Amino acid sequence: MKTQYKFAFVAVPLAIIAFALSRVIWPDPAGMAGPSSSLIPHFIFLGALESLSFGLGVAFLIFGWSRVVAALPENNALATASFVAIAWMLISWWPHDNMHRVNGMEDFAGLLRIEYIFHFTLMISAFIVVLYLWKSLGNRS
Repeated sequence: MKTQYKFAFVAVPLAIIAFALSRVIWPDPAGMAGPSSSLIPHFIFLGALESLSFGLGVAFLIFGWSRVVAALPENNALATASFVAIAWMLISWWPHDNMHRVNGMEDFAGLLRIEYIFHFTLMISAFIVVLYLWKSLGNRS
């Protein structure tokens, strides 16, 4: 079976499971105001996209590593860090958005935890990928 089919067979079911479990793992807080009915489809779309991103990230971890290893002449720490960073950039959106959704409006300590767990690490991940790409492109000239 081709890798892209294996990738899809992992990513799509995981996306469906993640989407279905979002409000089981992170139930809506009692008494918290919800969005207007006109906004709900937009939030559902984002939830589905974040769940798909989660599934793609897990599939990338499973099937991408062998390609990374095969493409490198030797063990490259920056390539490994980039691989992990890309996986994190895909996987993190599902728990990230759900944690924002259930964090209390005045829970600034919770908000700060989210900022450091997700926003900070996503910025570091982007820096790692930029550095890897910059060095890779620099080696070609």
